[in-house]
Amino acid sequence: MITTTKQPAGRPARTGEEGMALILALLVLLVLTVIGAALMASVNTETKISGYQLRDTQAMSIAEAGVQEAMLRIKRGDVPNDSNPRRVTMIFNQVAGSLPSVGTDTTALATLQPSGAYLAYSTATKNALSTLRVQYKTRGGAILKYDDAANPKINTATGNPIWTITATGTKGSAMRQVYAEVTQSKFNVMVKGAVATNVAIQFTGNIQVCGHDHLMSTPPQTGPNTCHTSYHAPNPHTTCLPGAWGSSTVSQNGSSNLFGDPVPSVQNQTGFYSGPWDAVGMSQADFWAWVGAPQSGTPNPPNGIYYLDNNNIKQDATGSWHWTGGNGEGFLYIDGDFKGNGGFTFKGLVYCEGDFDVNGNCWILGGLIAKGKTTIKSNGSAIILYSSDTIKQMLGKYGGNMRTIAWREL
Repeated sequence: MITTTKQPAGRPARTGEEGMALILALLVLLVLTVIGAALMASVNTETKISGYQLRDTQAMSIAEAGVQEAMLRIKRGDVPNDSNPRRVTMIFNQVAGSLPSVGTDTTALATLQPSGAYLAYSTATKNALSTLRVQYKTRGGAILKYDDAANPKINTATGNPIWTITATGTKGSAMRQVYAEVTQSKFNVMVKGAVATNVAIQFTGNIQVCGHDHLMSTPPQTGPNTCHTSYHAPNPHTTCLPGAWGSSTVSQNGSSNLFGDPVPSVQNQTGFYSGPWDAVGMSQADFWAWVGAPQSGTPNPPNGIYYLDNNNIKQDATGSWHWTGGNGEGFLYIDGDFKGNGGFTFKGLVYCEGDFDVNGNCWILGGLIAKGKTTIKSNGSAIILYSSDTIKQMLGKYGGNMRTIAWREL
């Protein structure tokens, strides 16, 4: 007997091929599901990695921004350059009135960043690891300096101090720390004496002029009679100059005093400067770009690099500027006469196209150059001391660039 099996109504019979197709379809679906899950996990992982790499890169950029602020503070003179090898300057992400207390050899500065928008390259409180800090580079307790003209260039005797900067940038969980060694550019200053003129000069009154090379730390109003034991530069007789250098005659009257090495003064010399650019070791074009646009007013205080001109006609020596009291530093280029009266002190170099007249307690540490018009008769009681260290550091401070000697990530 033959038995016939019927399929339920509405469900057609499936062949073997159809069943196999269904199984394959289910397998494909399963594989796609697994692949999709793996791809999603990979995307999430790559997103996390990319996010961390971004924060890591941002942290490095923030640390480098901290180095830039530190360099700016050195250049501006905010970081004390007091030759104390233990000196540390800490720059806080804080306003000036809320700085944390620090030790005797530490200086606290508020960041230059706008309040409330601080980049995280320092801290609001003192932290040995993360606070932006600047200090001298030392060896055996002595401050190391950098001098292109010396051998070796890094030494303890000549050049500008080397500063170390440590900046830590943070962004989220990422942290990068940078260490840099920097110094200020050195100028090749060509000074002929504490006072140099292109005309005859008569020193009268009580003026004191000294060509011995003095340290920048020489206190104001120190005179030649009291400076030699404590404030002369090292290596005596190698960097000293005459007190006065003149293209014509140099004479003394009254109680004036001239000191220098090898002699107090030299006269009837040749080779006066063709212009102020010679004195600072620049080309003429570079000098005018360096001093910038002239100004006619009297800067008070004269801290910086100044070009003073009454009519914008270069080197016609028709203007006149005077200071009575106050302190200044840097470089003064005066297209005319310079007058310094009682209580005025200046650290750096003064170059005037006209005559000079210094009186009272006027005190200059660095150098004074006057092209002059006729015979200069200086009859005051001023003090002028030559200091190569002061001239170079003041020019570097206001007109020089910072130079990176070494950089590495810690």
